[in-house]
Amino acid sequence: MSTVAKKRLKTSAMIASIAGEGQATRSAPFGHALSRLARTKTSVIGMTADLGKYTDLHIFANEFPARYYQMGMAEQLLFGAAAGFAHEGAQPFVTTYAVFATRRAYDFIHQTIAEDNLDVKIVCALPGLTTGYGPSHQAAEDLALMRAMPNMTVIDPCDALDIEQMVPAIAAHKGPVYARLLRGNVPVVLDEYDYRFELGKAKLLRDGNDVLLISSGIMTMRSLEVAKALEADNIGVGVLHVPTIKPLDTATILREAKRTGRMVIVAENHTVIGGLGEAVARALLVAGVTPPFRQIALPDAFLDAGALPTLHDRYGISTETMCDTIKGWLG
Repeated sequence: MSTVAKKRLKTSAMIASIAGEGQATRSAPFGHALSRLARTKTSVIGMTADLGKYTDLHIFANEFPARYYQMGMAEQLLFGAAAGFAHEGAQPFVTTYAVFATRRAYDFIHQTIAEDNLDVKIVCALPGLTTGYGPSHQAAEDLALMRAMPNMTVIDPCDALDIEQMVPAIAAHKGPVYARLLRGNVPVVLDEYDYRFELGKAKLLRDGNDVLLISSGIMTMRSLEVAKALEADNIGVGVLHVPTIKPLDTATILREAKRTGRMVIVAENHTVIGGLGEAVARALLVAGVTPPFRQIALPDAFLDAGALPTLHDRYGISTETMCDTIKGWLG
């Protein structure tokens, strides 16, 4: 058995950090950013369903215990209570795992928060394939579900910097927000690209003449790694980061996709159904823009349990497998 295989077998299935060895990270960027916000915005409260420690909300709880509500393992109650707080003028930041919000409590969010366009921020850990605990914890379809909900803004941040800048931006936005969350020691990658998060805006991080990778979340980190790796093969890869899935920055996407001679590839940590890939494909089709188009995404299937590095290879979202896939498409 190879050294790499041995290392992967020893890796816990519950890894939520996707930082590579030696990669720069920041600890609990969401918790610290929310605490900074709350020091000047007294309407901010923190709420969770027995997962404060596992969504970095304990940082907020330690500083603002009187504004922290631990609702127990009752996600439907959690979101119903958040709606009540919002009706009374509070701005709840509500955390849980993405599967529990989007599958277990979907109707409560739909009826008590979204329909009334309430100012509730839903921030959810373990999005897509960021845990190896199998289908019970892998929220591979969360973006599709939340994109379909009227009034809901949907965000998929890439790294610690994106999360830190996202928090005050969504607080300034009036209305419900669903945001994916990377927790614990979160990679820092966007600092190299003079990046600033803007709600509803896509950002071209680097340019390239052969391929345009349109990505969100951890797949932007992967796309940047792929772009650097493919330079050795004289393949120019541009990376367009799309942190806001809804509303989609169609103008920027069309502008970059219209450039001739490039294959457009959407890379997302989500099922091929209903996420960023289908949103981009629809935008291109409606506008009559028809570049060669491909998707790198999770399959329409219940995913295996196991160590994350192994699963990322298996489902084609690791840097190495993405490089091989793209070179195969380019011929």
